[in-house]
Amino acid sequence: MTTAPLVRRAHDRGIAVLTLDSPHNRNALSAALIADLTDALDAAERDEAVRAVLLTHTGSTFCAGADLKADGIGKGPGLLVGLIRRIATLAKPVVAKADGHARAGGLGLLAACDIAVASDAATFAFTESRLGLAPSVISLPVLDRVDPRAAGRYFLTGERFDTAEAVRIGLVTAWDEALDGILAGLRAASPQGLAESKAVATRSLREALDGGAEELVRQSARLFTSAEAAEGMRAFVERRDPSWAL
Repeated sequence: MTTAPLVRRAHDRGIAVLTLDSPHNRNALSAALIADLTDALDAAERDEAVRAVLLTHTGSTFCAGADLKADGIGKGPGLLVGLIRRIATLAKPVVAKADGHARAGGLGLLAACDIAVASDAATFAFTESRLGLAPSVISLPVLDRVDPRAAGRYFLTGERFDTAEAVRIGLVTAWDEALDGILAGLRAASPQGLAESKAVATRSLREALDGGAEELVRQSARLFTSAEAAEGMRAFVERRDPSWAL
């Protein structure tokens, strides 16, 4: 029996619309979803009719981060680096639209996109520190976008914040009402102009990926296999406070 894709594909006047559609785990970054999304991005790059990509989602969650219930979770950081790199090196702009919650690795996916918009329904949190983890891999795109003092605060505390704050600190580009104008601008731009302009805009992120990704993948793998992380993930699945919470 063929498994349904976790990323649905559509086309809207030069825009490849990719919809995360994995409601059973709140669009978590499983190996299967990362593979489907990477395949869809590859197809969009090959398609001469596509000027840009719009990444959206079904359900009330844009992306919940790592799939904590999945087998082989230790491979997740390396797979996520590959996805971030694919977005950064894609010759076409990627626009994210969040109409729901984004957590942990989901914020890395959002930050990796060239432009991000969000609605009133969206909320955001770097929850890693509360699980005995750290925002290791996702720090590469996030620190390329976000005000450093704000990143320090939210990396450490895991506090939830809203779209207004996400726009203020640079995680999100604009409110979702700006989306039509953004897409109109992308449709009006030349393919060469978009590709070369994106190359300029993503240079620092691509350099960070080349220079620091392997170390951060190792850090993440070490943390995922630690006793504290095991307790944090158990507590999350069991919907209770971890043993260290005061």
